[in-house]
Amino acid sequence: MLILKDIALSFQNTPLFAPLTLEIGGGDICVLSAPSGAGKSTLLRWVAGIPTEGLKAQGCIWLNGQKIDALPAERRRIGLMFQQPLLFPHLSVADNLGFGLPAAIKGETRKAQIEEALAVAGLEGMGGRDPETLSGGQQARIALLRTLLAKPEALLLDEPFSSLDDNRRTQIVGLVQREAQRLNLPVLLVSHDPRDVDAATNNVVQLEMI
Repeated sequence: MLILKDIALSFQNTPLFAPLTLEIGGGDICVLSAPSGAGKSTLLRWVAGIPTEGLKAQGCIWLNGQKIDALPAERRRIGLMFQQPLLFPHLSVADNLGFGLPAAIKGETRKAQIEEALAVAGLEGMGGRDPETLSGGQQARIALLRTLLAKPEALLLDEPFSSLDDNRRTQIVGLVQREAQRLNLPVLLVSHDPRDVDAATNNVVQLEMI
């Protein structure tokens, strides 16, 4: 379970939004809705432990019973997927997926996990492809599976469907829902797109502005 309790973020003593409290169970997807510029991306970066210059924060983050808001990003076990897939253009599709795996996983085990991820993404046999030859929906699937290969205990999604057409969006939403259930991951999705409320399996929360 991911719990955000009394979260308040501000720049130069100017609050970004009203204090926020959320609870997201394993396998559930919570959609946090707010207009552009409301601080949604800043919130996700703070939850993931990514420093933001000038940001002041209050509140607590609990993940599976552990208080993590004082931990560095690498110890929080939180996966973060941005609006753009951010695949490495100099790496193949398979090597992009492999980037998410711990370095200790090598040889046939590493190859098998990459092939399994390709199958989950519906992209069997495309491991040798240049990522720039993939469609937007295919790139989004690879970015998602790369994040999941790192074995996070929670997943944060920063408007990951915004650049996709309706058909590709439906595919990636279904993939997120299936993987959240399969891996028992709490998922927080932030968006200003009203279509994204359909992705929620837990609840839809409106970020309150001040």
